[in-house]
Amino acid sequence: MNFKNLLGHLHTVGKHRRLVRKYCFKLGLYRQGLTHDLSKYSPTEFLPGIKYYTGKKSPNGGEREEKGFSTAWMHHKGRNRHHIEYWTDYVGPDKEMVGVPMPVKYFCEMFCDRVAASRIYNGDAYTDAMPLEYYYRSKEYRLMHPSTKELLEKLLIMLRDRGEEATFAYIRRHILKKR
Repeated sequence: MNFKNLLGHLHTVGKHRRLVRKYCFKLGLYRQGLTHDLSKYSPTEFLPGIKYYTGKKSPNGGEREEKGFSTAWMHHKGRNRHHIEYWTDYVGPDKEMVGVPMPVKYFCEMFCDRVAASRIYNGDAYTDAMPLEYYYRSKEYRLMHPSTKELLEKLLIMLRDRGEEATFAYIRRHILKKR
């Protein structure tokens, strides 16, 4: 085991979880903030995280490049409701896989996760446009319910144009207030 990768991965996961916790707490989502990404410490996710750690991007990509898939990612998305991939199902007579609506609390945690991941992986180069740019790069591959997609795009554009404080205030007042 590479000790440098172990420490780097622990540091990155910890830093990411702290930032998501800060964002979730801003929104009053205390449980989500405290429990966010705990599955990353399971052997199924943690060991590949060490092996493929670079500090510049998710280790899941390295595992995917080597194996053609990521066991860590499949484990993670199946246990963490803040990922849109969790919210898919077979629907209709043809049993087509589609995105289903995300509950608001998990949607808001997903937004926090996206902003935090962009900040962590981009470091000092981070801008509020980066979460939207990342979303656009993978948009066509994601199965997402139309209402989830519409709200996510709206908030990512708001983040880019109006900044973090205004966007989180909007989420508190207009998205979470409806719960």
